Amino acid sequence: MIRAILFDLDGTLVHYDYDTFVHAYLGAVARKVAHLVEPKRFVKQLLAATEAMIASLDHTRTNMEVFWEYFPNGLDVSMEVLTPILEEFYLQDFPRIQEVLQVAPVPAARGLVERLLTNGYEVVIATNPVFPAIAIEERMRWGGIDGLDYHLVTTYETSRFCKPNVEYYAEILESMGRMPEECIMIGNNTCEDLVAGDLGIKTYLVEDCLLDMGPFRREPDYRGSFDDLVRFLEEKCS
Repeated sequence: MIRAILFDLDGTLVHYDYDTFVHAYLGAVARKVAHLVEPKRFVKQLLAATEAMIASLDHTRTNMEVFWEYFPNGLDVSMEVLTPILEEFYLQDFPRIQEVLQVAPVPAARGLVERLLTNGYEVVIATNPVFPAIAIEERMRWGGIDGLDYHLVTTYETSRFCKPNVEYYAEILESMGRMPEECIMIGNNTCEDLVAGDLGIKTYLVEDCLLDMGPFRREPDYRGSFDDLVRFLEEKCS
């Protein structure tokens, strides 16, 4: 029996072009620190530190700790200087990216999550935890799904693993005290989201903003549009 619903965020509950988002994000954050670091150099180091997070399987360190071990290297700017600037960026500049993306909430998304919560299901925002909580909460606001009683939202401050590592999903199961067969993972990425199936978690592929990861892809247990998903969950979780 399904007791927990795990949702990916970008492309699943919030619809926009992810490549456009990444381009806008990197450009905005590089401009924020341009007075300290040459933008291309900054972006290169930011991406390298993100890759280090994704590759890390060190259960003793959070993603944030891994990120900040790698990120300042070669920038000639200390963590103490960078941290308040980036905090200001996420508070003031990051929200404006929504204007570039022209994000509109998926009409059925909030109602779907609210019904699941009302019916007693544990709902997890299982977004890849490579961003701080403030950035993830902002993207949830873009989708109109903020302010709800989620069981867990994975962020880089608290998670120790990233997608597509199965350890990411194992950590969620451990946190919830759930067995794989009690959960379903819903996402739009054929690798990062469907790898949950390797642990025995049921998977649903949302095809509206499909990201097909080629040779690393997995096959889902279920698939369809977001509207199909709504009907599916109404049948399975009513």
